[in-house]
Amino acid sequence: MIILAIKTDQPESEFWLLKDHKTLGHIKYLAHQNLARTIHLQISKLLKNQNLDWPDIEGLVAYKGPGSFTGLRIGLTVANSLAYSLKIPIIGEKGDDWLESGVTKLQANKNDKIVIPFYGAEPHITQAKK
Repeated sequence: MIILAIKTDQPESEFWLLKDHKTLGHIKYLAHQNLARTIHLQISKLLKNQNLDWPDIEGLVAYKGPGSFTGLRIGLTVANSLAYSLKIPIIGEKGDDWLESGVTKLQANKNDKIVIPFYGAEPHITQAKK
């Protein structure tokens, strides 16, 4: 099973391409405020480095938090959209072993269908200015 893993909770975003539990490729780059403009380019580069294309992805594992509100929102939107459009399973995990746990769940035919972010804290909403 070819698996794409996405982690966008920090200014440095990371993407893995795995065949089952074996890493085929890994990209880590300083995305910061350019994540929305660069995420697809980085995933495409990762795929091309392995002579693969988007339809070759058979499952997704996404880090769901805690972390940056914007980073998680962008990464999980892309992950959920890919899972939906490619009709493949998706697993969302948190914690230090998120990747291993997610791959194991995919191999057990689990599917979250949609991953909801976990921000780790209540939102800090400022009062409206009068």
